[in-house]
Amino acid sequence: MATIAPVDADAHVEWAGFLGATPAFATTEGGVLLVEGGARRVSVHDGLAAVAQPSDRASLVTAGEDGAITRILPDGSLQPVRAGNGKWPTALACGPSGAIAAAFGKSGLTLTAKGEEPFTCERTVEAIAFAPKGMRIALARYNGVELRWIGTQAAPQVLEWKGAHLGVVFSPDGRYVVTAMQENALQGWRIADNRHMRMTGYPAKVRSLSWSAKGRWLASSGAPAAIVWPFSGKDGPMGKAPKELGAMGGVMATCVACHPEQDIVAIGYQNGMILAVRIEDQKEVSLRRGGQGAITAMGWDAQGLRLAFGAQSGEAGIVDIST
Repeated sequence: MATIAPVDADAHVEWAGFLGATPAFATTEGGVLLVEGGARRVSVHDGLAAVAQPSDRASLVTAGEDGAITRILPDGSLQPVRAGNGKWPTALACGPSGAIAAAFGKSGLTLTAKGEEPFTCERTVEAIAFAPKGMRIALARYNGVELRWIGTQAAPQVLEWKGAHLGVVFSPDGRYVVTAMQENALQGWRIADNRHMRMTGYPAKVRSLSWSAKGRWLASSGAPAAIVWPFSGKDGPMGKAPKELGAMGGVMATCVACHPEQDIVAIGYQNGMILAVRIEDQKEVSLRRGGQGAITAMGWDAQGLRLAFGAQSGEAGIVDIST
């Protein structure tokens, strides 16, 4: 049976997960709460604008409303990455070998071991993602996505689709790019031939995306269930129907987080409830009955035995499924 250790984050939780083995929660007020033995609050920014985590999970990178970028370590120490430029960050992402990318409207930069490299777009960059291999980034903006190689002068590969693209992810195998749109839909492309795919039918905007451990499934919020699209074939979800997991009638799924090792997805709901659902046979286990606000952030530890969660209301906690 799962047990829950409650945590009071005091503000809207923007990110929840683990720095190494330490549970951590980043709030919109600009603080990070570290829970190891006892809870400790670390003041990082006057206001949090964006947050991202490297794939090694050893730290957390945040951007403040003044444009300052900071790395937080599990012991609570802060490493300044870049001083504030007075501009509001619109996107932030972490990549391989310590790389970081940040956007400030139509301009942005990448930070690598080789130094700082600026970039510009015709439209405001709404989201950034690093490819799983190689120094390549995807920039989501109005009317599509730009794929750029860092450290080269090559022209970007443009994936076009009319409308506002507010979120972006690469598939774990690097074959696909998927965006969450301003409208109630996902848009995807197969990078090799720019072939696009539409994933529609959502009653609300998709605000949370998560890939399964081996990249066979893409889970999403935006409906009264987690909508999970198949990506195992050569054509991804094209011509295939998604699975609807954890259907809750009129209660919207607001956050999804796939297990790091198994094809299981944690689903957070508008009423604070959390379910864990096995994708293949849709078997459900209740992890939390409900709370005072919508679940806004969730993250598993590396072993998939603990799940950190946070809510819009400031409620948070750590679910332990090892018992």
